[in-house]
Amino acid sequence: MARAETNWERLVRAALRGERFGGAYGQPVTGIAGNVPSSLGNNVHIEEVLRAADEIQDEDPTIARILCEHAYALAQNLDPNSEGRGVLQFKTGLMSVIRQKLAKRDGGAIDRSRDIAKLQEFYKLYREKHKVDELIEDEMKLRESAVFSGNLGELERKTLKRKKVLATLKVLWSVMEDLTKEISPEDAKNLISEEMKKVMQKDAERTEDVVAYNIIPLDALSTTTNAIVTFSEVRAAISALQYHRDLPRLPGTFSVPDARNSDMLDLLQCVFGFQEGNVKNQREHIIHLLANEQSRLGKLSGNEPKIDEGAVHVVFSKSLDNYIKWCNYLPLLPVWNNTDSLTKEKKLLYVCLFYLMWGEAGNVRFLPEGLCYIYHHLARELEEVLQKQTAEPAESCSSNDVVSFLDQVISPLYEIIAAEATNNNNGRAPHSAWRNYDDFNEFFWSLKCFQLGWPWKLSNPFFSKPSRKEKGLLGRNHHYGKTSFVEHRTFLHLYHSFHRLWMFLIMMFQGLTIIAFNNDNFDMKTALQLLSLGPTYVVMKFVESLLDILMMYGAYSTSRGSAITRVLWRFCWFTVASLVICYLYVKALQDGTQSATFKIYVFVISAYAGAHIVISLLMSVPCCHGLTQACYRWSFVRLAQWMHQEHNYVGRGMHESPIDYIKYVAFWITILGAKFSFTYFLQIKPLVKPTRIVINFRGLEYAWHDFVSKNNHNALTILSLWAPVVSIYLLDIHVFYTVLSAIYGFLLGARDRLGEIRSVEAVHRFFEKFPEAFMDKLHVAVPKRKQLQSSGQHTELNKFDASRFAPFWNEIVRNLREEDYIDNTELELLLMPKNDGMLPIVQWPLFLLASKVFLAKDIAIDCKDSQDELWLRISKDEYMQYAVVECFHSIYYILTSILDKEGRLWVERIYGGIRESISKKNIQSDLHFSKLPNAIAKLVAVLGILRSTTESGDLKKGAVNAIQDLYEVVYHEVVSFDMSGNIDDWTQINRARAEGRLFNNLKWPNDPGLKDLIKRLYSLMTIKESAANVPKNLEAGRRLEFFTNSLFMQIPVARPVSEMVSFSVFTPYYSEIVLYSMAELQKKNEDGITTLFYLQKIYPDEWKNFLTRINRDENAADSELFGNPNDILELRLWASYRGQTLARTVRGMMYYRKALMLQNYLERIQSEGICTTYLARCIVAIYLNEHSLLCFLSLLDLEALAGSADAHFELSPEARAQADLKFTYVVTCQIYGKQKGEGKPEAADIALLMQRNEALRVAYIDVVESVKNGKPTTEYYSKLVKADIHGKDKEIYSIKLPGNPKLGEGKPENQNHAIIFTRGNAVQTIDMNQDNYFEEALKMRNLLEEFSLKRGKHYPSILGVREHVFTGSVSSLASFMSNQETSFVTLGQRVLANPLKVRMHYGHPDVFDRIFHITRGGISKASRIINISEDIYAGFNSTLRQGSITHHEYIQVGKGRDVGLNQIAVFEGKVAGGNGEQVLSRDIYRLGQLFDFFRMLSFYVTTVGFYFCTMLTVLTVYIFLYGKTYLALSGVGESIQNRADILQNTALNAALNTQFLFQIGIFTAVPMILGIILESGVLTAFVSFITMQFQLCSVFFTFSLGTRTHYFGRTILHGGAKYRATGRGFVVRHIKFAENYRLYSRSHFVKGMEVLLLLVIFLAYGFNNGEALGYILLSISSWFMALSWLYAPYLFNPSGFEWQKIVEDFRDWTNWLFYRGGIGVKGEESWEAWWEEELEHIQTVGGRILETILSLRFFIFQYGVVYHMDASDASTSLLVYWISWAVLGGLFVLLLVFGLNPKAMVHFQLFLRLVKSIAFLMVLAGLVVAIVFTRLSVTDVFASILAFVPTGWGILSIAVAWKPIMKKLGLWKIVRSLARLYDAGMGMIIFVPIAICSWFPFISTFQTRLLFNQAFSRGLEISLILAGNNPNAGM
Repeated sequence: MARAETNWERLVRAALRGERFGGAYGQPVTGIAGNVPSSLGNNVHIEEVLRAADEIQDEDPTIARILCEHAYALAQNLDPNSEGRGVLQFKTGLMSVIRQKLAKRDGGAIDRSRDIAKLQEFYKLYREKHKVDELIEDEMKLRESAVFSGNLGELERKTLKRKKVLATLKVLWSVMEDLTKEISPEDAKNLISEEMKKVMQKDAERTEDVVAYNIIPLDALSTTTNAIVTFSEVRAAISALQYHRDLPRLPGTFSVPDARNSDMLDLLQCVFGFQEGNVKNQREHIIHLLANEQSRLGKLSGNEPKIDEGAVHVVFSKSLDNYIKWCNYLPLLPVWNNTDSLTKEKKLLYVCLFYLMWGEAGNVRFLPEGLCYIYHHLARELEEVLQKQTAEPAESCSSNDVVSFLDQVISPLYEIIAAEATNNNNGRAPHSAWRNYDDFNEFFWSLKCFQLGWPWKLSNPFFSKPSRKEKGLLGRNHHYGKTSFVEHRTFLHLYHSFHRLWMFLIMMFQGLTIIAFNNDNFDMKTALQLLSLGPTYVVMKFVESLLDILMMYGAYSTSRGSAITRVLWRFCWFTVASLVICYLYVKALQDGTQSATFKIYVFVISAYAGAHIVISLLMSVPCCHGLTQACYRWSFVRLAQWMHQEHNYVGRGMHESPIDYIKYVAFWITILGAKFSFTYFLQIKPLVKPTRIVINFRGLEYAWHDFVSKNNHNALTILSLWAPVVSIYLLDIHVFYTVLSAIYGFLLGARDRLGEIRSVEAVHRFFEKFPEAFMDKLHVAVPKRKQLQSSGQHTELNKFDASRFAPFWNEIVRNLREEDYIDNTELELLLMPKNDGMLPIVQWPLFLLASKVFLAKDIAIDCKDSQDELWLRISKDEYMQYAVVECFHSIYYILTSILDKEGRLWVERIYGGIRESISKKNIQSDLHFSKLPNAIAKLVAVLGILRSTTESGDLKKGAVNAIQDLYEVVYHEVVSFDMSGNIDDWTQINRARAEGRLFNNLKWPNDPGLKDLIKRLYSLMTIKESAANVPKNLEAGRRLEFFTNSLFMQIPVARPVSEMVSFSVFTPYYSEIVLYSMAELQKKNEDGITTLFYLQKIYPDEWKNFLTRINRDENAADSELFGNPNDILELRLWASYRGQTLARTVRGMMYYRKALMLQNYLERIQSEGICTTYLARCIVAIYLNEHSLLCFLSLLDLEALAGSADAHFELSPEARAQADLKFTYVVTCQIYGKQKGEGKPEAADIALLMQRNEALRVAYIDVVESVKNGKPTTEYYSKLVKADIHGKDKEIYSIKLPGNPKLGEGKPENQNHAIIFTRGNAVQTIDMNQDNYFEEALKMRNLLEEFSLKRGKHYPSILGVREHVFTGSVSSLASFMSNQETSFVTLGQRVLANPLKVRMHYGHPDVFDRIFHITRGGISKASRIINISEDIYAGFNSTLRQGSITHHEYIQVGKGRDVGLNQIAVFEGKVAGGNGEQVLSRDIYRLGQLFDFFRMLSFYVTTVGFYFCTMLTVLTVYIFLYGKTYLALSGVGESIQNRADILQNTALNAALNTQFLFQIGIFTAVPMILGIILESGVLTAFVSFITMQFQLCSVFFTFSLGTRTHYFGRTILHGGAKYRATGRGFVVRHIKFAENYRLYSRSHFVKGMEVLLLLVIFLAYGFNNGEALGYILLSISSWFMALSWLYAPYLFNPSGFEWQKIVEDFRDWTNWLFYRGGIGVKGEESWEAWWEEELEHIQTVGGRILETILSLRFFIFQYGVVYHMDASDASTSLLVYWISWAVLGGLFVLLLVFGLNPKAMVHFQLFLRLVKSIAFLMVLAGLVVAIVFTRLSVTDVFASILAFVPTGWGILSIAVAWKPIMKKLGLWKIVRSLARLYDAGMGMIIFVPIAICSWFPFISTFQTRLLFNQAFSRGLEISLILAGNNPNAGM
């Protein structure tokens, strides 16, 4: 037992020590302190005590024991019965080990009576040891001078040490305070003296970091060292919220911390019972908003700054804008009668109330108008409280003397939302069966909501919870109806939402057809027929009104009366109108054009059309809106408007400015003109004559028994001709849009100057323009620069620009080095000199000037012409000219700096002579250029010595000798100019030379600037290789190209950081990879490949740069790194930064803070105000005899300081504070608390990221399980944490939630719980597979200024940002996906934003107007399933609420995409399914209804229309082939063809043999090609396109077509859309055959087989005059599609054609196919389990009926084929068909016999075998007899396969659709056996060709090249990857 205790103690001690030293190894702290159960409410303090115990364990074990005892006592008090989760284990471990064992180390019994005295004594010793007072004093001195002394690193270390020491002292003091409460006050006084007590209290007040805060330490304002509280705007904002005399007194029972004064939020907390955590959070939030708004208006002055009235009004109006609009809509008076009469304090009070309510609302935040209702009543109650002397709790929030806003207001509403969410059956229930978030919110769009009362009337039906009947059916009597809209699952939504589009298309088609059939003659007959458009119009309007009624079913009981009345009134109106107009038209046809009926009809139609046109113009055209509003008081106008458009809270005022309207109308008129021209001349007109001929054919011969084609003018034949035309007519609108939008987007991009710098060569060529462009676009205005511009001092201006540009450029380059994109040599070449005044010229980076000196030298030696000619030749290369001039000035500056007296005089005379020669143009005669190499060699020798880092006597002597050698060469060999003009000087020089003292007074160059200049000149004089390809890395080059190109684009003017718009970055995270572990990096796949090996081969140059950076040899083995913990951490980070990990995202987003710190630091250094401030400080310091002389002297050279500032900016307290005020990064890691509790590595990695990034905040949901009153309860808390000074999580805020926050979709719920922790006026949504770059972060403040610029009618509410897909280089598939995505996120969205004005939010890195969106429901929608594509609904919501969404391409963010075919297919399936759900949504309906016609067209083709047209493209193939099959099998095709040949009718021939251009999908590649041309050039685009074709990109895109079609169609029909995790990993593994089959069987293989079957039928029975060539031309694209769908997964599968893999795949496939399923068996393991999963989407009766109807098409094959068999003897009798069914029945019986399970007949095995053998022989014999003695032929046997296989599939499809009935009939096992047989057969058809191909090794080699061509082109070793890093791979 003793041994066990000893081991346990060692384990605990190791854990505690691991906690202490964990940071060094890059691991988060753990141990007992890190595992305090969350159920202990005060666990933060317990953790602090235990952490301090471990900190001082080695110094004094006794004190550590006391602290541990106290921690145990705290835990015991919090949970005495150990009911909380994990509490018992925690307390047991703490009590039995730490407490007892630490006590025993003292040796002997424990004397607890002296604990307080021991703590006090240790406190003194600890304080003295760490010299606390001196430490604080030193820190304050450094804080004053460090900015100028460059000693910021020391300041950082002092601050950190001070924080740690004071944190420990604070714990000791708090423990002493707690212990003194257990003894009498007299004893406590005796133990702790007053003096000591004051010291400890003072120390405690200094520890602002111990008081948890987020950005602003509001609870430690007087003691904090955080520079943020010194900002005037922050102090003014804090002051503005202070309590004032007009507010009622707080009750005596309400306490306020001593560290701050009471404020408005304390009053509101007292009145409404808001949570403490919520109040703290919103206090900082409101102060943050006010401070930033004030900073936009200007700096405040004075010791007690006051907030500006304007700043308060802006915050008030933005925050309460939605509430005011809601009141106006209802209509209802706001709580305040007049905004103008509100005081500043009253506005702030209302703002505080709103944000406190919003911050605690939880899931109710998705109900923005619900919050308006709550706020309205809270504000009214507040008004009553303000009338009283003393604040009292509000009635609505009080119950049993407990005041709680959460429990009394939010929880009742949450509970009914949760009950409805539970009722959705995890997304499987119909949307119409339960209320979603939108239903609840829209209830508050009418005055009916006030029936809910205040406090809530919980008896109201609104709060009634749904109940279920038996068998899971919803009880209608107990279900409160939907509101306003019902999401019925039907394709009719497409017509319902976009009825104007379909009416327009159908009427245009009708009109064009009428004109075509009248041979283009516009006579009275044509006019009369065209008048038929009237009945068409009203009938379609009738259909629309009927759909209005049907679609609203389920919401009648709860919708507004006006909405129901409108629907019924419209239905009645269009019913009557359609009857009247149809009657009049028919009557007019009968009576003729001269009749009164015709005239009445024309009058009615004209009046109706005229009225409708006028109303449409008034409602749609922007310039008419003013007239409409002016006439709105007229009841007729209101009635017309009410009839024309529904009137909801959202969707009002969405019209755009007249200019924008004209632009997108012109755009669409162009498209429609092209579309209808194409339709008329190439589709309709060619079919007119053939149609007339076919209609007039009589007595056509049919090859089968014809039922329907007699006496109907061959209707089915006409249908087969026209159906593909109609289908293409409906879809080609998207094709024309694609082409025109690509051309327009190309021109827009060219106008915006995209792609001007598209190569490293261009970066070199234009570099000298970058400083000026940078200063114009990305730098704040500098007064001195304006002076230089106005005075025309261009040289000084260029130098000034270069000096300001250099720090930013150098930081960009350093970040490229830190990211390992460039090596150290490239770093030195790319760095730009500071241009700080040493030389009178601009010094450019070395990569521009490298080797130029040597080229100039050669030109000079070779040139025999004049001086002007020589200079002209040198000046042709500007950088050669710069290099020569710089060398000239640098040599002079260096030599004059290190030489004195005669030595300096010699340099001056030489240079004077050279300048004189240049002025006289005698340079070639005065200098011997042939001797230049000698002079350069001597100069290089001098520089080589001088660049040494340390000074020594030998080096100095060597330098003197080297300069003497230089003197000899120059004096005797190089110069020969006349020296007589300065004879005295030369005499003095020669005398010194003779005496040997010419260069003896050499001053060693110790000045850093001079030393840098020497090193630079040495490089200029020695680098002979050109740097034209620097940087070599493609990614580094791309980034520099984009950044420099963006400098010449149109960008808003930058404001100083202190005045910029504040913003947050927000990243949702669930359980994806945070940081690759060593195990993950070293884990081998089946080929022996590790992820690390893969990355080394894909990024070989970056791997070498990484090894160099960590001081390892380039060829170092991996194992050498594994022994060093720091190297291991660096290795993990290096690998993670190349994957799609959270670590990569966090690093990228933290560049925003880094950029802001640099910008702010340089702005403060360079501004006049900072100079004055620091000058005053330094003068005072000198006056006080403090050591601030260095600070004072630094002021004398601010230019030099600005040049070197970039080395220290990250440590500047002011820069960091300003960056924190402007930028916040919140990662919402939903299950971080659970991951911590389970010890998951993801939690450790997240903690590590927080340690490495001090500004990173992590929000998560903490689930606390406990037992209350004997019942288990679960509480949910939204928490925000950061890393503290000890590397542990420090809880900042904890806010209790009303319940489980995940009621809807996971990602938006995750965002919603954490959005309360974001700050600022803007928020950028970033997914965790994104990246960012430092150079792009510099442009963020410019982008945010876009919110202040009107784009059309509205200010932007969302700023779209360009993306770069960084995964494109991994493989050919990744390249296809990258190009496709890049085309969409650049060219596509460019056009959506301008001119179409329909850009939405697509889950990309868009920047939201944060206040606009958080007051209107958030940045996404969360209802289950319907909002599965949650991001795009933010765009819908923003647009419906009068927002505006723009797109900007001068800034980019990185984005990762899926790189394997399976990942891509899953992703596209998810997006297509989400689009299917969008079709059903109210957002699509309202936008489709309320947009003007042309904007509606744009919206349609760019959202659901894209997927619908994609589906139509595939359906067109089916329609075409089924039409051909009908003509072939019925015999009509042959009959018509024969008559056509007799008649020589070429038009009819063309009609029968046309593909109807359904291959027009090729045009969808146009945007991609034009995008590449724009940004990479024509040649690159051409090569890329050809390369992609060779890589079979057409196969990939055709396959994707099938993916989108399947999931989009199935979602609308049956539902089943769901989030599908794609993995986002590196895909180099071989995907097994069975895995591919499972994924693509139903989406591609079945459909591919059907198309293949149709093509074979057409080949076998179709009549074609062109024979083989005609058939090929007719069907080639269909064959391509079918084969792509069948074999693409295997073509793009790594090692897909290796024989060994094929053998393994076949074994795995058969095991899977025949393994029986069961309970707990997954689809990956068994075919049966997978098959059951595949049928889950068919749930409803309607779905079963639809599946049955669709399956009927498979029966046409048998009906047609049997009549073409020889056995039918050309008979068309129906008996032939019934005989075929008899044969099929016999085959089915045989199938049952052969399918008998041997296990079921275990006693009749022999008999069973006999029966099977006899049956087989009988079938064989019967077949032979039939062939010999009847007309049955061998071809008939094969024909019967074509007949019976599809029939069997049709029967099977119907059977599985009616699964419950099949099970009741006991037929389910038979159905399953038949299904297994079909899957086995289909699998073999696919597998056999793959197996045959695998016999030929060259096919595998070709496939590898095809898959990884991108890598091959970069010289990579993919073959090694596929072979594996496995020594046995070749065996």
